[in-house]
Amino acid sequence: MGKYSATADLVSASWQILKKDKKLLVFPLISVICCLLVSASFVLPWLSNGQWQPFGLHLRNKGTLYYLALFLLYFCNYFIIVFFNAALVACAAIRMGGGDPTLGDGFRAAVTRLPLIAVWALFSGTVGLILRLIEDRAGIFGRIVAGILGLAWSLASLLVIPILVIDQQDPITALRNSASLLKKTWGEELLANFSFVVISVALAIPAFFLVAFGIIGGIISGKVMPVTVSSSLAVVYLFIISLVISALKTIFQAALYLYVRHDQVPAGFQAELLQNVMTRG
Repeated sequence: MGKYSATADLVSASWQILKKDKKLLVFPLISVICCLLVSASFVLPWLSNGQWQPFGLHLRNKGTLYYLALFLLYFCNYFIIVFFNAALVACAAIRMGGGDPTLGDGFRAAVTRLPLIAVWALFSGTVGLILRLIEDRAGIFGRIVAGILGLAWSLASLLVIPILVIDQQDPITALRNSASLLKKTWGEELLANFSFVVISVALAIPAFFLVAFGIIGGIISGKVMPVTVSSSLAVVYLFIISLVISALKTIFQAALYLYVRHDQVPAGFQAELLQNVMTRG
């Protein structure tokens, strides 16, 4: 519990960084919008010709063209996510180094790392497709195996983006170093992810109450408007919360990497707290 409390304090420190630079939320916002547009450009044609099968239904009947399109979808979305996360990491690193970043600083840093970002997106898209193939072709057992491998991949690659941005290492080296650093930071990463889940659930509670009140209001008034309004407000609220949590995770990972790899105590974080919770090797 003491270790979890210390990790929660690190999450709180990440929040203080975000409070100083609320503009950093622009990066996950644009990322989400771009991913939705790209996904729509793939899904809508599938829907129009009846080829789209949600939730993995009947995928054994899909051929090479289907999986090629799926790979392109993975690649495009990964590229977008990594690009904007890289921009956010760059700004967070400047702030934690005592500077005052602008959105332009983040975009410039991401643009200068485009080749690295593209290769990592290609690599991630390939892994994503392989996991999808395992899940689709091996039934329930395949889903279990894909889930385990997906979790292992997520943990091993947690620090790849900070490594790409801060040290500009090639993706393969970045993945190897990320997996190596996991041995030093696995406790903090897992506890931080748990903290983010707890925070997300706690912050989501008002949205459920809002929808419930709308339903009650609709029943009492006999109109759909209260439900529509409350549901719309709840969706907007949850969307904002998801942006904040996404930004906090990225800031946390950048701070973690700066300390473990470069022995740099990020501005806004306490050295004693970092020393107590990190497993240094």
